[in-house]
Amino acid sequence: MLKTAIIGCGKIADAHASQILRIPGTQIVAACDRELLMTRQFMDRFPVRHGFADLNDLLHEVRPDVVHVTTPPQSHFPIAKRCLEAGCHVYVEKPFTLDEDEAQRLIYYANERGLKITAGHDDQFTHVARRMRSVVASGYLGTGPIHMESYYCYDLAATAYARAALSDKEHWTRSLPGGLLQNIISHGIARIAEFMTGESLEVRAHGFTSAALKNLGESEMVDELRVILCERERVSAYFTFSSQMRPGLHEFRVYGSKNGLLLDHDQETLIRLPGKRLPSYAEKFIPPVMIARQHLGNVAINLRTFLRSDFHMKSGMKYLIESFYRSIEDGTPDPIPHREILLTTRIMDMIFNQVSPTPKRAHASLQPVETR
Repeated sequence: MLKTAIIGCGKIADAHASQILRIPGTQIVAACDRELLMTRQFMDRFPVRHGFADLNDLLHEVRPDVVHVTTPPQSHFPIAKRCLEAGCHVYVEKPFTLDEDEAQRLIYYANERGLKITAGHDDQFTHVARRMRSVVASGYLGTGPIHMESYYCYDLAATAYARAALSDKEHWTRSLPGGLLQNIISHGIARIAEFMTGESLEVRAHGFTSAALKNLGESEMVDELRVILCERERVSAYFTFSSQMRPGLHEFRVYGSKNGLLLDHDQETLIRLPGKRLPSYAEKFIPPVMIARQHLGNVAINLRTFLRSDFHMKSGMKYLIESFYRSIEDGTPDPIPHREILLTTRIMDMIFNQVSPTPKRAHASLQPVETR
């Protein structure tokens, strides 16, 4: 029986708990939040035996096997480090850490102790993302990715968290080195990092405050970001983050020497983009029909997944958590290579250093801070 503890009892902790409880042979034995009321409310929602307001008390009294860190990013490093020191495997919500230095240190501590650690890049493990990975591995692109385009949009008016960040000048996101962006963009960056090595990487970033936010009196928060990435003149990528563009895309396009792929995260569709053009007017009629057939094929795949009761809104998180726990029990490799976690944080560092030339550094104590 694997004993699990959750540190930070905000909204995202509920999603973690729901997926953990699906895993046979696993039990959530404790929860912890600096605000004990949050812990108690979490225990009302889920079958958790012990509640704490202090991390050290939890580690000493319960001795969990696995800890999920679901607090804001400022506290990820000290909490994860303390859990590793206590001999726990650690799942850290995105963003993994505040910067690459912290990420390297956590991974070093985990490897030194023979423990597992992963980041909450669960968008990488949705049904459609796994299908895309299989197609790439089959050689469909040719020699591999040559260019990528990642779009990750976020409607600031759609979530209470974002509205709170806009209205509160002391909100915890504002003390992050990358501000609000740092708590959002890692999913879109991780898609790119999967297919890059990080060697001789160049990043050019431009960020600004949209006119819509300026009209609300906001002058500090960057909500529009455009990034160009290039690696040894071998692989390039564009990354776009926007709070204003419509439709709000969550897409990933990857192009190789032979063909391309288009992944739509919102619609759970994967479209193959043939690299060869048809002669004459055939190009105007046949490709649209072929793409239409692919869309119908995606509908059929999604419907079959739904009928199997496997079409969860958090399917990526479900798969990632299950894979992480299997790696602990079976001693298999971590579901996300540490190289990808480190490269994701490095790219984010390079972006924030350009968007904010003198980024604010957020420090945290061992105590879990307010939850998301």
